[in-house]
Amino acid sequence: MKLQEELQIESALLETRRHFLKQCTSGLGMMALGTIFSGCGSEKKVSAPIITNPLDPKITQFAAKAKAVIFLHMCGSPSQLELWDYKPELAKLDGKPCPPSFLEGKKFAFIRGVPDMLGSVGVFKQHGQSGAWMSDYFTHLPKVADEMSFLKAMYTDQFNHAPAQLFMHTGSARLGRPSMGSWVTYGLGSENSNLPGFVVLTSGGKAPDAGKSVWGSGFLPSVYQGVQCRSEGDPVLFLSDPGGLDRDLRKKAIDALSEVNRQQYEEFKDPETLARIAQYEMAFKMQVSVPEVMDISKEPAYIHQLYGTEPGKASFANNCLLARKLVEKGVRFVQLYDWGWDTHGDGKGTSLEFGLRDKVNQIDQAMTALLLDLKQRGMLDETLVVWGTEFGRTPMQENRNGKKMPFKGRDHHTDAFTCWMAGGGVKRGFSMGESDELGYFGVKDRTHIHDLQATILHQLGFDHEKLIYEFQGRNFRLTDVSGKVIKNVIA
Repeated sequence: MKLQEELQIESALLETRRHFLKQCTSGLGMMALGTIFSGCGSEKKVSAPIITNPLDPKITQFAAKAKAVIFLHMCGSPSQLELWDYKPELAKLDGKPCPPSFLEGKKFAFIRGVPDMLGSVGVFKQHGQSGAWMSDYFTHLPKVADEMSFLKAMYTDQFNHAPAQLFMHTGSARLGRPSMGSWVTYGLGSENSNLPGFVVLTSGGKAPDAGKSVWGSGFLPSVYQGVQCRSEGDPVLFLSDPGGLDRDLRKKAIDALSEVNRQQYEEFKDPETLARIAQYEMAFKMQVSVPEVMDISKEPAYIHQLYGTEPGKASFANNCLLARKLVEKGVRFVQLYDWGWDTHGDGKGTSLEFGLRDKVNQIDQAMTALLLDLKQRGMLDETLVVWGTEFGRTPMQENRNGKKMPFKGRDHHTDAFTCWMAGGGVKRGFSMGESDELGYFGVKDRTHIHDLQATILHQLGFDHEKLIYEFQGRNFRLTDVSGKVIKNVIA
């Protein structure tokens, strides 16, 4: 079919009554109902927005303490009892049956019957002037103990990986909500017009259990969704021009598409059209800017030695170095997901004795280097680094379907786990929150997932209750209808 014929048909579909009645009959009743109840939205008449780039820098609600966020998420949930939460009383109960009070009215992912208690596999020591407890799983991280601020009584509402990951990053266990990075770029825009405001880097061989929804934009315009980049191969898939198409011709094509989209926006006023214009233009700019910033081979030798990086390979270490480079170039939110932290003990690779140690060895040097590198460049004070996971681990050894596991492992646990933050205006060498003597339940200064989200937004200059987006007649926000800023952790 010729282009002229396609244009005539498309125009006819937009103008004929037959098409309107065929496609919009169900909507007519809702339009009538809306007139009865005066609609679900505001009664204020809002003029059409001026066409602009949705990623242009925006003013915060109040003075921000951080300009950017690097969020390190360990997918699968490493055990806080092996890494951060020292519980000598738990060691005394190792191998003994679990107290009935821990099991009554509780639902676990895999534990059945009465499991045995399990003391920590790690050996704990205090580090730095702050006396932060860390296990011998870490050899590098103790060097920066006095930069870290621990939240040791975190809790969540979800005990399965996918909904818990969604809850951590979108504020809801259900699909369809914008991710934290999307909210941040919606509120702040981007400092670099040649790079996305929200970049995602993955390692560990697999994507998060919740899939790409954990960096999706939900009902926000799609320009705010995370852009997944890679440290191996092409930085962004399908970004390169096809053979025979030079950059000048590509620029003319982008300009033509943008003009068509602008005309469509003038006709329909759909904000998603503005997002489409911005995405096409951003993709064109990224063809030059992304390969440059994603190339770590030109970093000096001492930086590679500091991080333990290997250019050309996909690794958590490479991603940490890339996160520093991206933030340095003005990216607002860099999200790292590292897969493989699910330690049930059903095999050597998922055991606390072997699998967890191997995973810690993969991140220990790199995330230590990230904090040191940001600090030596004067960037740590304005960059909030967050380390977290979707939930914690039980103080009981997992006995899947009532059977003893071949290796030591722990089941999913919602009532107590650990996250930490560094830089970005939070206290240095600080620890907040306590779980009980066996690490089962938070007993002091408990902090919810929504509290952590509210605090991250606060450090970026936003009141989490006022950073909202109207959708289907309701004002939505990252923290849903709850969440409080964790004031004790703010410097």
